Amino acid sequence: MKSDTELQDDVMAELQWEPSVKASGIGVSAKDGVVTLSGMVESYSEELAARNAASRVFSVKGVADELQVRLPDYNKSTDEDIARSAANAIAWNANVPLDCVKAVVQNGWVTLEGEVNWQFERYAAEEAVHHQRGVLGISNEIVVKPLVQKLDVTSKIISAFERDARLDAGKIKINARGNKITLSGSVRSYEEKDEALRAAWSTPGVAEVDDKLIVKFD
Repeated sequence: MKSDTELQDDVMAELQWEPSVKASGIGVSAKDGVVTLSGMVESYSEELAARNAASRVFSVKGVADELQVRLPDYNKSTDEDIARSAANAIAWNANVPLDCVKAVVQNGWVTLEGEVNWQFERYAAEEAVHHQRGVLGISNEIVVKPLVQKLDVTSKIISAFERDARLDAGKIKINARGNKITLSGSVRSYEEKDEALRAAWSTPGVAEVDDKLIVKFD
């Protein structure tokens, strides 16, 4: 297990390695495997890139994001401009159903509303807005309402886990209640956790996934 100092150094090195992040403006602290990011970034997409970079460092158990977005003048936009560019980006994304999602903007913060059938469509709408100029943050309030309402989701998720070489299916517990899935147990990395959540969300009929997975490093 890495010491707090070693983990801090590794995260700082990963931030410096990530070309979409200006590491000089970001402070890093670590305690008991949890990393805290602080400081200023110039866009919401840079904040996400910094958070993702910290998350993928081995031995990181959690990331506390205390970064603040301070837009330079060339990145600033009016709410009207942001709403227009967000609407266009969503409309042109082939993974987002037409006329199902709308973007509401207030003081640079984008709230996504609407209903879709799949979680990947919900993610796609959010990702379409990430890199729009002037965005300070995103609240994704899109509701997933599957077309399929009743099926044996547990056995289908177990089968998906067993097919995936990146997952240790025996350590992940699945509890299904209606269209809601709860995943618990342990995984070996953030990548494995993300893959387990992706597999669960990809199951027909799943409307909600409650993530209670714990990252345990060998």
